[in-house]
Amino acid sequence: MKIGQRLLSVLWAGLVALVIQLVGQFMWGTMLFVNLRVTPQVPWAVAVMAVVLWVMWQYLSGRWWPRSTSEARKSNLRARAVSAPVFAWSIAAGIFTIVALSGLWIVLFQISPTQANAIGDTSKYPLTTIIPILLMSCLAAPFTEESAFRGYAQSILERNFRVSTAIVISAALFAAAHLTYGFFWTKLTVYFLFGIACAVGARLANSIVPVIASHSLADVTFFTLVWRNDATRRLVSEGGADAWFWIHCAQIVLGTVLAIWAFRRLARASGVSAPRVTSAGVSLTTSGLQA
Repeated sequence: MKIGQRLLSVLWAGLVALVIQLVGQFMWGTMLFVNLRVTPQVPWAVAVMAVVLWVMWQYLSGRWWPRSTSEARKSNLRARAVSAPVFAWSIAAGIFTIVALSGLWIVLFQISPTQANAIGDTSKYPLTTIIPILLMSCLAAPFTEESAFRGYAQSILERNFRVSTAIVISAALFAAAHLTYGFFWTKLTVYFLFGIACAVGARLANSIVPVIASHSLADVTFFTLVWRNDATRRLVSEGGADAWFWIHCAQIVLGTVLAIWAFRRLARASGVSAPRVTSAGVSLTTSGLQA
């Protein structure tokens, strides 16, 4: 395949993912801003966004006009039903990935100066507003981003590259989409690795459905346990490494080992060969992950 054609496929995959993300994330962000500014006591944006997500999901999965693209849209979304064992091992792999990457996020914040993600002051809003908004925030991003990056973008890329290469490119596009949170290598590293984990999970399960569930768990974890404390983290260079720093380092190692184990069990449950670890690193070009 010509280099020009492959480059165009990357650009096309990125553009499609961007459009899907804008429809989901931009609409949610805009409605949430207006909701909290005008009628903070009534979280009407949650109900409206639920309808937007339903319409988006139906269209991306092949419903409505034009019928000529219905099958292509359904195939690109890759929202196939999976067996109970595949779903269970997908969730297990996702949980262990969250353990590893949340620890990595904290450690990197203590190694290199990084601007905290803005969460905003929620103390002035009632729980009847905050809880529905938090739940929708942890649904809007996973449904939108998994459809965009592990569904459409990765499907486009897999038709033009080896699957291992498609996974890396889709993860890079996913990380690039989070540049809105600042150009910090610390954040981008975690986003890229999370993109790799989600892409491998979607490939092994042959579906984005369990990955959406794992992504939602990741967002709940980071919203409630990680991001809210980022602004107060102390750099190791300023005060040395305390016990918690080394605990989080151990968390990274343990989470990574368990995640690899769970991904292998997922591969066994789905019948797809798992990535193999070589002296050069993690290889994604086993028989089951080749194009």
